Amino acid sequence: MWELSKRFRFDAAHTLRREVETESSRRIHGHSYEAEVTLSGQVDERTGMLLDLALLTRALEDARASLDHHFLDEIADLGPATLENLSRWIWNRIAPVAPGLTRVSVRRDSSGDSCAYFGNRSG
Repeated sequence: MWELSKRFRFDAAHTLRREVETESSRRIHGHSYEAEVTLSGQVDERTGMLLDLALLTRALEDARASLDHHFLDEIADLGPATLENLSRWIWNRIAPVAPGLTRVSVRRDSSGDSCAYFGNRSG
């Protein structure tokens, strides 16, 4: 069994309705994020790879382009721009080209917050 991971960074703005610290969260503000996508499985004997990294890179670039320097509130299928929803959204974007997808995590280094999604293929 092998595990393969790849990361990407993005910066984005959003608002968020919360029960605590509501004033600053409701204003438009931004964060720098790092996402990590992890696949696991057996290496293909013919190619020697779990998945061709070029395919994974293309999918991650597509997801990154949809998030980086965007207002997350305007991404229709994201929902509230939480770490939880970002993790699931990235999963749903990557899953079609990433057999063996096991985890998507999103972290905000500046605050030390992170969330990992271990979803299923149906999202």
